[in-house]
Parts: sequence; C-alpha cells; structure tokens
Amino acid sequence: MINNHILNNGIPISISLNPVLEQEHFQAKKPYDKKRIFTISALAVLIAVCISFIAKLLVYFIDLFTNISFYGNFSIEPSSPANNTYGLFVIVIPAIGGLIVGLMAFYGSKAIRGHGIPEAMEQILTNQSKIKPSIIFLKPLSAAISIGTGGPFGAEGPIIATGGALGSTLGQLLKISDNERKILLAAGATAGMAAIFGSPIAGIFLAIELLLFEFSPRSVIPVAMACITGAAGHHLLFKAGVVFPLKIAIESASNSALGFYGIMGIVIGFVSILVTKIVYLIEDGFEKLPIHWAWWPAIGGLAVGIIGYFAPRTLGVGYYNIIDILSGTMSIHILLSLSILKFISWSISLGSGTSGGTLAPLLIIGGATGALLGSLIIYWSPASGITLPLAALVGMSAMFAGASRAFLTSIIFALETTGQSNALLPLLATCTTAYFISYFFMENTIMTEKIARRGVKTPHSYEPDVLEKLTVEQVLTDNGIVISEENSIREVREWLIREQNFKSNYFIISSNERVYKGILSSSYLFSNHHSQENLIGTLIKRNGIYIGLNDTLLTAVEIMAKENIDVLPVVSKENTKIIGILSYRDIIATYKYGIDEHEKKQPHISLKRNGIKILLRGQKLVSDMKRKDK
Repeated sequence: MINNHILNNGIPISISLNPVLEQEHFQAKKPYDKKRIFTISALAVLIAVCISFIAKLLVYFIDLFTNISFYGNFSIEPSSPANNTYGLFVIVIPAIGGLIVGLMAFYGSKAIRGHGIPEAMEQILTNQSKIKPSIIFLKPLSAAISIGTGGPFGAEGPIIATGGALGSTLGQLLKISDNERKILLAAGATAGMAAIFGSPIAGIFLAIELLLFEFSPRSVIPVAMACITGAAGHHLLFKAGVVFPLKIAIESASNSALGFYGIMGIVIGFVSILVTKIVYLIEDGFEKLPIHWAWWPAIGGLAVGIIGYFAPRTLGVGYYNIIDILSGTMSIHILLSLSILKFISWSISLGSGTSGGTLAPLLIIGGATGALLGSLIIYWSPASGITLPLAALVGMSAMFAGASRAFLTSIIFALETTGQSNALLPLLATCTTAYFISYFFMENTIMTEKIARRGVKTPHSYEPDVLEKLTVEQVLTDNGIVISEENSIREVREWLIREQNFKSNYFIISSNERVYKGILSSSYLFSNHHSQENLIGTLIKRNGIYIGLNDTLLTAVEIMAKENIDVLPVVSKENTKIIGILSYRDIIATYKYGIDEHEKKQPHISLKRNGIKILLRGQKLVSDMKRKDK
C-alpha cells in the first residue's frame, strides 16, 4: 500500500493507493531512437571502406621503406629485412628510423607514440572519444617508417589507431552524441584489424572487450557492419583465404592432450605477466633517462639493430615467422631466438615510445613459446597427443589472452586466421587457464597499465545494470507528497513550512480525484513573482513527465536526468491517476540489490537427515497466505 498526501483546503488528506491493481501503465519513450542505428551503421561502413584502402597503403609504405632501407630499391614488392646483406651496418638502420619517428612525434603529435589500443581506450574513457585528425596521417606514416626500418612490430596496431582516429574525426565533424562517436571510433579501429587479417568476428569481440565497454544493438550492429566491410576489403585488396595457412590440417585433440594444453596455458599465463611487467619496467627506465623523450626511439632502434644483427628474423613485421612457427618444422634454436630475442627487441623498442603494435609480436613470442613447450612435452611423453602446429597455435592465442585479457578475441582470432576449427577445444582450454592466471596475478594488462598509471580506470566486467533489471513497481514506497491543484499558493506554503516538508525539490500536482496534472519545483513555488492567492494549478509548466509501474528504473533515471528532476509520478495509463511517487532516494537504495547479489551468501536449500527442507525468503508470508485461503 502506498500512502500519499493530497493537500486540499489546507488539510492533508491520506489516500490509499494499491499499485498491484493498476497494471496498465504509461510506457515511457526510449531515449535512444532506433532509427539512428541505420545512420551510424552507414557511417561505419563508409569508414570501413576508407580504412581498408588505408590499410593497403600502409602495407605498401612498409614494403617501400623496407626495400629502400635494407635493399636500396624503390619498390613496393613484399620483402623481409631478415635477408639483408648489410652486415654490421644493419645496426644503424633501425636507429635512423627511430630518430625520424621521434622527430615526427615532437613536431607532429606525441599521440603517435605507443601501440594504438591504450591510446584509443584513454580517449574513449576520458575525452569523449575525441582523437586529433592529424593521427589519421601521422600514425600510419610513422609506423611505416618504424617497421620499414626494422622495427619488430605488426601493421595491425597502427591501422587500429588510424581507423579509430578516422572514426573519431568523422564523429567530431557530424552532429552526433558522444556514445555514437565512440561507436564510430571502435568501428574504424576494428575494421582496420579486419582489413589486415580478414578476421571480422575477432574484430567485433575486440571492440566489445577493449573499446566499447558495452554490449548493445546500437553499438554491436554498426561495428559488425564495419568489420564485415573491412573483411571484404581484405579479400579484395590483399588475398582470399586465411592469413596464416597450415600445410597440414589440425586434427581433434584427445582428452589427455587437452589436459596438457591446459597446463601450457598456465605456463604461458605466467609468461604473459612477465612480458607485461618487463615492457613497463623498460618504459619506466626510459622515463629516468636524462635526455628528451624525442631521442628515446632512436635508442630503442639501436637495440633493435644490435639484436637484428645476431638474429635477423627479429627485424620487421615478421608475419612469415608466424606461418613458419605454425608449420611445426622450426628448429629449437630459431624458436628460442624468436621467443627470447624477439621479445627483448620488441619490449625495448616499444618501451622507448616509438610507433608500433603489440599483436604480431605477442603472437610470435607466444607461438614460439608454445612450440617449445610442445617439444618439451613430446620429448617427455611421446604419447601425450600433443602436436607442434597446435601447440604453437594455442601458444599464440594464450599469450594474447593473458597479456591483454581479450579472452574471446584471442580464441576467435586464432580460428579465423588459420581456419582450423578442430583447434577450438585446445584454444579454449589454453586461453582459459592463461586468462585465469593473468586475472588473479596481474592487476592491469598490457593494454591498460599505461592509462591506469594516469588514473584512468577501465571497466573489467559487463554485467546488466541493476536499474535495468528492476521495475518501478518493485521499489515503490509510501514516500512523497501530492498537492491538489485547487489549493492556493499561500495554503501550500504555510502547510509545507508547518510540516517541514522540504525533502524534495519538486512536488507532484493532481486534481482532487488523483488525476495527474504536472510537476512543480519548490523554488518556483516560493518565488515572489506571483500572487499567493493564485491556485497551485496556475503554476504548472511541465505536465508530460511521468512513468508507469512496469517501466524499468533505468528508464526512470534517464527521464530524471533529461528533465533535471528528482521525483517522478507513477501514473496509470488507463485513467492518468497517480498511483505512486518515485524519488531518486528510492533508486539509489536499489543498488543494495546489486551488492547482495555478489556479497550476500546464504543457502536456499538445506540438506537434512530427514529429507530436504526448502528455505524461502518469504516463507512466513507464504504460510500465512495459505492459512488464509484455507
């Protein structure tokens, strides 16, 4: 029962209202227009088309700078710096590339430094998804120079950053909301990933796990359309088929093999933590250097050159390394070189603040580590059922899952880029254990550590809002005041002062028959701009603001925020009569439901010797009702 008070002729009247009997209610209009999804999706597709061509240009530029730097040829034909014949002179080339990138960051934009995703996350969380338009040009160019001169990065990080900048820029030019700008940013970023790898589903999950921080039709549909378009661009501009083909198809793993793959995931989970810690330890070391940050990429490039002289395979993008690792024919010597020296080269270069990505290096390091662990298991137990190609594949995926905690992205990416559906269960086993280890032993990931140090907190869970699960009827109380429109302003003021009813900034106005008339603010009620003998009904300016019993509290909050009020009348659709009042205090109190769901621990079924006793929260009430029925 809800008891509200209607003030009539100076006398407060108590009226009993039963919301259970009033099932018909007004359905508040949703604040988001579904038609906007078509508009945002069309923009996302347009961005994806553009970023597909930019991705192709980026690869051309990487090949161009690689040919110029290591072979003296002005050509865009694919080539690898590992086959250069420069000898000791190769040490200087990555340092020159790092120097150029440092100068570009200093005179152009400091935002081109880093590997792209953390920077995009920070703009989403702190700057309304606004990225400088200059990043569209500076990021791919700087990354092409960095990678083309031997930087141990992949093209995916720069293209993700470039796509995000393109989506953000278009979102800043158009009249759209901050959330829609975030969607366009995520669409551009993931479309770039899909264009490079031909992995649209992994792109969608990447957006959900690392960029959108939400899962809703208004965000997923445009991102999915962009990723599909990006994948189509990949097949049109690059090549059809998977990017990491295996010569021999992977067969289904046995139960014993799944157990070993799970153990591998535990080991790689700890390795991913070590990788993340060392990367930021190196970055901290560069911060302490007594020279300007613009020189740091040159120092990092020098380290890349030294390592590249001894291990040429560590230079450049190295996608061919992934294919060779997955073949299962690499020697232990090369695997050790890629797992250790590639990591050292990449971590120093990335820590120096140059322009590059993390995905390809993590895949190479993880794949080599997985192949080494697989070789060890096969040597120790030949009947384990482990195969080197599958060990390398799950190692790749587990390293990314542990370092970034993009759990679903890691699994789907491995499946899409190799086309090996039989690897699903081993991938699930390995990525789950790696994710488990990372979650329990590492506070931040390789994607979030940098922005966490700047005080930016990233969401780590995607749960339904408690306000969306509860309806108005579930929390409605007997608090609130309803004032009759036929009272004079003087009568209402005197009664409120006498009763000291100033808890609310707004009052609900109705007729004597409880028919809703409107909302009145206390500041306007006590204003001196009108005669005190006027009726309250003459002050009403807003009369279309109300809610129904079955509306969610989320709808109520959205209406309160939009109208800047702290109470809402609950009105019957059938006769527009007031059946309750919802205040912001009622809504705040509901958060205890969410706390109880996670923290309150109590059994609901108790096992006894004489059988099962069912303990219901409302057991006494149920018993009383049954007794009454009898």
